[in-house]
Amino acid sequence: MTRTLILTRHAKSSWNGISVSDHDRPLNKRGRKSAPAIAGWLRENGWLPDEVLSSTSARTRETWDRMGLQADKVCFHRTLYHAESEDMLIKLSGATEPTVLLLGHNPGIATFASRIVRQAPDHVRFQDYPTCATTVIRFDFDNWADIKWHSGDVQGFTIPRELPE
Repeated sequence: MTRTLILTRHAKSSWNGISVSDHDRPLNKRGRKSAPAIAGWLRENGWLPDEVLSSTSARTRETWDRMGLQADKVCFHRTLYHAESEDMLIKLSGATEPTVLLLGHNPGIATFASRIVRQAPDHVRFQDYPTCATTVIRFDFDNWADIKWHSGDVQGFTIPRELPE
């Protein structure tokens, strides 16, 4: 059996409202458009999550909500808020469903993306992983606990600006 990881950075967030903490920042207008565009790309390609592992931040929660996708299990974890790549791997190793959407933040998610794939996609934006960047990665493992660095094969990568409105 294979496992599929959908790795998504939250959509573009607002910097308005000086009194709002970083954790509580909502999406801005562009972010509110990007999340459904990414979801459309995932639907078109048949990449739909069974399980979601997300940061607890307002912008990751809103990204997931605006994607309009369904999943059997949706879990928000404080440990994924600005998590390091090692912490993301630990959280992913506890997943139970075949297709997992991991929703997080930079710089950790960019580092995680680079470390988890055998070969990076030939895309100028993969290394910096802009807002709402999404990579779909396939693993030839039966269990998420067996996932190791440099073991995934990229099935697709996109950023919202490359998708139709």
